[in-house]
Amino acid sequence: MALPRRLPLFPNPRRTLKTLKALLLDPLLRRLLLLFRSSMASADALEPNRDDDRRPWDPPFDPSEPSLPISYPIADLRALESRSYFESFHFPFNRASAPLPPSSAAAAAVAAPLPPRRRILVCHDMKGGYRDDAWVQGGSNADAYAIWHWHLMDVFVYFSHYLVTLPPPCWTNAAHTHGVKVLGTFLAEWDAGKVVCETLLATKSAARMYAERLAELASALGFDGWLINLEVNLDSQLIDNLKEFLHHLTETMHSYVPGSLVIWYDAVTKDGQLDWQDQLNGKNKPFFDLCDGIFVNYTWNEKYPEYSAAVAGERKFDVYMGIDVFGRNTFGGGQWNTNVALDLLKKEDISAAIFAPGWVYETKQEPDFQSAQNRWWGLVEQSWGILQTYPKLLPFYSNFDQGHGYYVSVEGVQVADYPWTNISCQGFQPALNYFVDPTQTSMQAFVNFKDAPYSGGGSITVKGNIQQSTLFSTRLFVAKLPLEDLPIYISYSVKSDRDSILALCLELSSETDGVMYALITNDVDSFPSLDPSKSQYYKIIQAEKMESPGITSWILYKATLRLGGYTLTGINATCILRRLNPTKPASRKSLGFGYPEGISDESFPYCASIGHISIRNSEQSMQFPQANAWVTEGQCISWAPDSNGTRNVSLKIVWKLADAYTDSFMKYNIYVEKQMANSGGNSVERTYLGVARVEAFYVSDLDVPSEVTCLRFIIQICAYDGSCQEIEKSPTFILDC
Repeated sequence: MALPRRLPLFPNPRRTLKTLKALLLDPLLRRLLLLFRSSMASADALEPNRDDDRRPWDPPFDPSEPSLPISYPIADLRALESRSYFESFHFPFNRASAPLPPSSAAAAAVAAPLPPRRRILVCHDMKGGYRDDAWVQGGSNADAYAIWHWHLMDVFVYFSHYLVTLPPPCWTNAAHTHGVKVLGTFLAEWDAGKVVCETLLATKSAARMYAERLAELASALGFDGWLINLEVNLDSQLIDNLKEFLHHLTETMHSYVPGSLVIWYDAVTKDGQLDWQDQLNGKNKPFFDLCDGIFVNYTWNEKYPEYSAAVAGERKFDVYMGIDVFGRNTFGGGQWNTNVALDLLKKEDISAAIFAPGWVYETKQEPDFQSAQNRWWGLVEQSWGILQTYPKLLPFYSNFDQGHGYYVSVEGVQVADYPWTNISCQGFQPALNYFVDPTQTSMQAFVNFKDAPYSGGGSITVKGNIQQSTLFSTRLFVAKLPLEDLPIYISYSVKSDRDSILALCLELSSETDGVMYALITNDVDSFPSLDPSKSQYYKIIQAEKMESPGITSWILYKATLRLGGYTLTGINATCILRRLNPTKPASRKSLGFGYPEGISDESFPYCASIGHISIRNSEQSMQFPQANAWVTEGQCISWAPDSNGTRNVSLKIVWKLADAYTDSFMKYNIYVEKQMANSGGNSVERTYLGVARVEAFYVSDLDVPSEVTCLRFIIQICAYDGSCQEIEKSPTFILDC
């Protein structure tokens, strides 16, 4: 984290890296390197070769003035101390709304602590931070950077080279959905950072005050703590106040946000020297003892994880050994060999901190970002396995939305057809297996953005060639959900070619009966006859087709199961071709299920998509409050003439439930209807504007033709079970023109 992002090219990279590593381990030369870095003119120099380094908050930005909501850092201690961020127009939009899953159903308000095992922390640092993700309500770059392999990590740190890096709410919303904690970063570096620390640590009361300001920000914005990264030489007289700062921040965070974390970065030693240790030892353990963990610098050698674990003792899982994905003097070389370091850390049973996985995106790895990203994270999974499972609680809903795409659909109806990005829209992400052997099958499962989805911006498509005598199954979710002795209600949507059948397969386990499978399908005849003594499926359940008026390309199915005593451990998509002659009895072949003898093993094209999965413990969908239970208001309304002779309007729309209601909702779809007067009465044009995760939405420069008499803004409430309120029953705000 301390070194420049890119090393120059040399004729012999291996020898050069080895030489540089030896040099960097020399304390004197590391100090000289620090002096060299300090001579760089500005913070922009920290991230050379970045495209478009201008940020939305650069002058003439005024945070008090209404504008499209953005996420931005706090640049100096004066702003941190004054709490001026809370007076910003943008503050209400930056509050994350997705809670972490509770530690248990009985403790719904308390987030689960980190598990007592080795963990993976992921540190963001993508092009310096605050890129497409800075636009709170989303942007237009469908190819923007995102992470969707949340099942492979425990902690996510949003990092940039600013004093106080506040995670954009989209990252917190997506991570919390999947049970991942999110940290901001407090960073002091270079000469300016030394001045910051002299003020920060001038007195114990100052140290405590700034710690409280940081804790207040995390609590107000909904994230889970801080990475503290001080990379400056400190006067030894300031160390006691530094310890007070770290201790008070940790204690205050735990008080404000139960389950929160404060992580110390391995840079400053107990004597105040900037001297990266690359391990936990006596020089940095005093700081480790005051907080929740340490992020060890990434130039360690193969013995340091063992040494660090021994020093940490019972807290060895709180030691996160750094791995730089760019490969700057990191063990194993990072990049496509990041798993080399992970394998060693797994062997030593100590935690890992993966720094800058955006390397895949920044360096444009072949063949494309989606493929390269899946392959890279697949190596992480092969090394450490899956760390997060879901569903854990009901209701459970996923539309496989990665938070970007080229369409937007709501319950089977397309509402937009333009490129977009908004990580806040991520649903539960599938744990697809991207390492299918192409010599064994041509069938591939992937997230499909090119075709109109059922909901959100994507769906899971399975495509390839398959024999009539073959089943193909692909993993969707790895779960850990105990099922009570009550029925569960499952619904899902499918779009397929004529002869392609896609079924859901639930993997279940119990202490008495072991593992069994329940297959849910709309076409029982296309699967073999059920023989509980021989079949791997204990149950084949007929799915019922649901009524879906207004939906043309997707078919909805539902089924009810009662499986008390079992734990749901997995959800798979199982694919098969439609049975050609259902009147003949099915026979079994040596591999899976077979068909009547004489049917050819020739492969045929297969293509089917699944648009969503919903699992509930109630047959009824969410009962939404009536429209008149909401109070809506327009604020900061401004009109401006357009060059075309029309007008544009900008405004902030806010809404809240009456005091008697305590419901919370996942998101809000925002539409506008432009009502126009004509000879026959009123005609209406409805347009989808976007998604809000908080009870506010900013409309910027909306074109209003002269014939429009009023604007009717519709706030469609969406629940955690995936259901959305009917448009006609949704709350509205009317703006006369």
